[in-house]
Amino acid sequence: MSQKPDRSDLEAAAFRRLLAHLDSRKDVQNIELMTLAGFCRNCLANWYQDAAEAAGTPVSKDEAREAIYGMPYSEWKEKYQREATPEELARFKAAQAEHGEGN
Repeated sequence: MSQKPDRSDLEAAAFRRLLAHLDSRKDVQNIELMTLAGFCRNCLANWYQDAAEAAGTPVSKDEAREAIYGMPYSEWKEKYQREATPEELARFKAAQAEHGEGN
């Protein structure tokens, strides 16, 4: 009989699915995520880095970002990140003023 997964197993599976979903939606820019949800891929990398440090296995910012983006951040930016439009920047600033800076 198999053992029932604990909460950490389920959370890890949900996190992996979130990363896979974000990977399948490279068209969604970080600024859009920040404006609508208050977090982005970089926030996830920061949280990953914080968790690694809390667990006693620190990782660098670059290592954390690679874990989230699935490739070096510089490569992801070159391939998928576009320049934010003035409208996106205005919405981002308005969202920050209303909800704070996030992560």
